[in-house]
Amino acid sequence: MKVFEFPLARITISFLLGILTAFTCRPNPKWIFGFLICFLLLTCFFIFLVRKSRKNKRYTSLLCYFISFLTGISSLIIQTDSFQKDNYSNHKTVFEKEHSVTLVIREKLKNTTYNQRYIALIKSIDHKNYSGKILLNISKESTLQTLQTGNILRIQAYIQKNKKPDNPNQFNYGSYLDKKQIYAQIYANLTAIELSSELQKDSWFYIAKIRTRITDNLQKAHFDPTALTVAAALILGQRQDIDPGIVQDYQYAGAIHILSVSGLHVGFIFLFLNFILIPIPNTRKGSFLKLSIILSCLFIFAFVAGLSPSIVRSVTMFSFVAIGLHLRRSVNIYHTLLVSILLILLFQPYFLFDAGFQLSYLAVFFIVWFQPVLSQLWKPKNKTAKYSWDILTVSFAAQIGTLPLSLYYFHQFPGLFFITNLAVIPLLSFIMFLGIIVMAFSAINFTPFWLTKPLEWSIYLLNKIINTVASFEQFIIKDIPFNFSLLTFSYLLIIAFIIWFKKPYFKSLAFALLSIILCQLTFLSNKWQIQHQEEWLVFNQKRNSLIIQRQGNEVVVYSKDSAVAKNKMLNSYLIANFCRIKNQKEIQHVAYFKANKILILDSAGIFPENTKPDIILLTQSPKINIDRILLSLQPKLVIADGSNYKSMLPQWEMSCKKQKIPFHATAEKGYFQLK
Repeated sequence: MKVFEFPLARITISFLLGILTAFTCRPNPKWIFGFLICFLLLTCFFIFLVRKSRKNKRYTSLLCYFISFLTGISSLIIQTDSFQKDNYSNHKTVFEKEHSVTLVIREKLKNTTYNQRYIALIKSIDHKNYSGKILLNISKESTLQTLQTGNILRIQAYIQKNKKPDNPNQFNYGSYLDKKQIYAQIYANLTAIELSSELQKDSWFYIAKIRTRITDNLQKAHFDPTALTVAAALILGQRQDIDPGIVQDYQYAGAIHILSVSGLHVGFIFLFLNFILIPIPNTRKGSFLKLSIILSCLFIFAFVAGLSPSIVRSVTMFSFVAIGLHLRRSVNIYHTLLVSILLILLFQPYFLFDAGFQLSYLAVFFIVWFQPVLSQLWKPKNKTAKYSWDILTVSFAAQIGTLPLSLYYFHQFPGLFFITNLAVIPLLSFIMFLGIIVMAFSAINFTPFWLTKPLEWSIYLLNKIINTVASFEQFIIKDIPFNFSLLTFSYLLIIAFIIWFKKPYFKSLAFALLSIILCQLTFLSNKWQIQHQEEWLVFNQKRNSLIIQRQGNEVVVYSKDSAVAKNKMLNSYLIANFCRIKNQKEIQHVAYFKANKILILDSAGIFPENTKPDIILLTQSPKINIDRILLSLQPKLVIADGSNYKSMLPQWEMSCKKQKIPFHATAEKGYFQLK
């Protein structure tokens, strides 16, 4: 691949490796900054020597790559809030008791079933200055009005650290928040909240005010609420108010990327700006004026749309394209991609761990690299056929490039994605052009019927097309098991075959065949490992008990819930471990796993006489004398699952401590696993 021959590509790879190293190892900042200064001085010395000796060029190149590696580490350290001394996560006492917390609302998130959610910035805790982002959950039962960016609150509440998942292979929301540098959450109700009459008026406040003004004016113009939420997602980057049913339709139709502002949307805006600026002459001053307007509009759009990773990536890349056009030079798209990655991650290294950022760059890279090859397979002379063929080849290139990563994150594949793109992209271009005009005029309170209604009807048609495609559920492949090893070797296979397709030589064919063998070995290795695994698991589930016993890829489920097969926690476990439900049984009083005898007590608290269990599992809040049972049975371990009342757990734990018996409450420690 020629792209890896560029020095910039090697520097970028070294930089990315530095970010990954810093994220994994958490090195000492003093050592890293010290090494960076030393190597910079050493590089300057070698550059001076290069003038006299060509042999030193290799050493200079190696030093440059190593400096790039150290810069990646330094970038992540500098941008990590937890390295700041005044960040609340560095003070253990913050998590030990209830505090008076003063914070400022930064961003409104999508509500959950029970809570309104916001990202907030901590200003002080118990009147002492602290910093850091936190997730604020306010009970929906509270009559507090929806908060806006800039609201200052004082809350009396506990600050709770992000928890690990309660169940195996569950989505790690705590880790997700950590990557957003949100290290804790606050749960509050109306009685604990004091809302200040003052507002913190910064750039985020004014940007949010513009968005609110646009949506309020469109609501006053009787814009359809469902269409408005989709328009806000397409143009303003605000997805929090979209109906979950609509989101699911877009997922099933393979068009979920449409609801996330990315390169497709910014590309339409770029074309639209170039179109309306045609009257400006291409003189030196005119070209500079065009460039200034385009760059200003793109960055204003990025701020209004919320500066998500995909928006920042797209705006940065198209800014380089605009600069290249102004300089009248052909822009090397690979250089543009590499420079945009370096610039973005230099200031926001945590974007690297964002799924949208990863999918975005992969899609663009494979479109640039593989789409020209696909387009050469057929060259239609008819303009309509050529336009449709271009859309298809772009869609296939992007889908092939993002397929392994999509399977790894989402475990499903929309089989009709190409039909969706053929039908939707022409309509989406019209919606984007018209939507920009409508939103701009709405910001100045100009929302005429003849302008807003075409946008509303277009979005209605878009949703109808998506809903129709999504209704063919037989073409949606769900619950596809896919782990990191399969992800790695799948990309090796795809890259090898594209190289062979572009250059059908013996070496490239050998590389492609080797990649097939490696993929097969990976699959067989996974299968062998799974077949030789056994485990007994107690899930943390409220109200109902859920126990499974796995032998290889076959799972026996013990539960009273008749709909357990639809349980999301269980389904995540089955997908991650490449297994299926063999049978479902009622929970018995006694279970056996390997050399362990397990006594299971339910609400009745009855158990067979002369039982000497190794483990006692407490379920459904049994009415028992725990001290007497522990003295009588003398188990090695006591487990309490999530079906018990939480008020009983401290008493049981205290009794176990007296008898020096380990106690595991799944409500506090998460699931229990026996291997």
